[in-house]
Amino acid sequence: MIDFDPGTAAPTRGTDQRNGGDLVVETLEALGAKTVFGIPGQHALGLFDAMGRGNLHFVSSRVENNSAFAADGYSRATGEVGVLFLSTGPGALTSLAGLQEAYATGVPMVVVASQIPLEGLGARRKGMLHQLDDQKASAANVTKSQRLIQHASGIPSAIQDAWTEAISSPQGPVWIEIPQNVLLDPIMVPPVEDALAEAADNPPRVELIREAVKWLSTAERPAIIAGGGTRRGRAEKSLLSIAEQLRAPVICTPGGNGAFPWKHELSLQSWIEDRYMTDVLEDADVLIVIGSSLGEVTSNYFTFEPRGRIIQIDAEPRVLESNRPGLGIRADAGQALAALDEALAAAGAADTVTRSWHGTSPEDVVKESLAKVKARLESQDLAKELKFMADIREAVPADMQTFWDMTISAYWGWSCWDAREGQFHSAQGAGGLGYGFPAAIGGAVGLETTGKPGRVLAVSGDGSSMYSISELATAKQHNIPVTWLIVDDGGYGILREYMVGAFGKATATELARPDFVKLAESFGVPARRVSPEEVGDALKASFEADGPNVVVVETLLKMFGPTHLEH
Repeated sequence: MIDFDPGTAAPTRGTDQRNGGDLVVETLEALGAKTVFGIPGQHALGLFDAMGRGNLHFVSSRVENNSAFAADGYSRATGEVGVLFLSTGPGALTSLAGLQEAYATGVPMVVVASQIPLEGLGARRKGMLHQLDDQKASAANVTKSQRLIQHASGIPSAIQDAWTEAISSPQGPVWIEIPQNVLLDPIMVPPVEDALAEAADNPPRVELIREAVKWLSTAERPAIIAGGGTRRGRAEKSLLSIAEQLRAPVICTPGGNGAFPWKHELSLQSWIEDRYMTDVLEDADVLIVIGSSLGEVTSNYFTFEPRGRIIQIDAEPRVLESNRPGLGIRADAGQALAALDEALAAAGAADTVTRSWHGTSPEDVVKESLAKVKARLESQDLAKELKFMADIREAVPADMQTFWDMTISAYWGWSCWDAREGQFHSAQGAGGLGYGFPAAIGGAVGLETTGKPGRVLAVSGDGSSMYSISELATAKQHNIPVTWLIVDDGGYGILREYMVGAFGKATATELARPDFVKLAESFGVPARRVSPEEVGDALKASFEADGPNVVVVETLLKMFGPTHLEH
């Protein structure tokens, strides 16, 4: 048995015999895990020691919430399960902001946290290091479920069950915690040779698909909102087929950005916050909403007043009809759209009615609506912002994945970014700061792990970048191919704009910040400062380099005028 000093909770001698930590590592490897993110901690030393005997690649972050963001980015970039190792108490709690984003967005993750020794659990307060009354209760708001494993023999099955739950729609992070002595004590359990985790089936009910087909077969003005669940359910192919059968205009939410081809003649792109688009969606006689709650942003800040019927498809039953009544179909988006696509084709829905928006074709409605949005933007003195975003888009390779913090550039990106063959990832699920850079680190690691080009782009403001600036050390240590664009406007730019608009002045939004170029260079990371006009060329040069690098642009960007206030 491994001894540990109760005063420090640290092991005092080692052993070559396998322990509970080995079971964790063996099970994860058997399930297909390749990479783990996290930070070591005293109660978790048995877990990290065991990882040294296995084949998992470990990426050590500097702050636990950034480890969570990195595991999130890994999963989004690869479609695989992100794995996170945490220490007890403060380490576990620090991860929760990152897990909230994964939970809100439906990102599959398995989180393994250590715990104090079994003898300290329960109602007693023994004063052990890092002790919490109920650690897993702290994770209850940001994970699908929480498990405490009290015996080593239960580790493989518990991790297998957690993995299954994480990948079953609605996907999300699952929390497991294991006491220190369960990780350290020798075991009789044989090595894990195989583990099987298959996503639970989540198909739509037949009568609901039948009713949806009935509605759509007589609809003259069908339209579609594609939310983040469309991408999570890998429903893009079925979405395209349904839209073309129905000649239905499609708009993507920020989370759904990329679910539908940007340049398609039926694509309203992602201008979800513009009143011209809201007008089109309100006029639809049947609106299909996929993987979205019709929440704050998607409803143009709750000004959306649809006059037609709604078909809402979502894997999370709590989402259905949470904002609008409709035909709620609880199902995985991929399975639901595949079933709907097949049923529409079988019913000949494409030929049952003329699709006309009061005498105008759906394709012309799309073209006219996009032209109206363009004209509105061009009337608002936004030439700098439009060129800045266009220059970034032109510089970024078509297949590159991008990760955006909650910053003005990202708010523009929600609406104007054409993901092309890449993927657009942002923190709009929970809306916390600091997501972009650590998520990009995880994404780059994941892409390289799966044999794909790893270079990715992260975009942050100066305020949000300070949440994750320490991860420059992580990027340097692991030579991760991330280009980090920091748009420095000297404060929390979007909050400054909101406050000036609402109160006539901004309070507590201005920030002292470092010289980001010198700071990056102090980590050994190449960096350059450029003007807004030079951003495209600077990014192109940075993409050609090896390892991490930073581009800093000092400029003040404005947001386009909010149209929900005009209504």
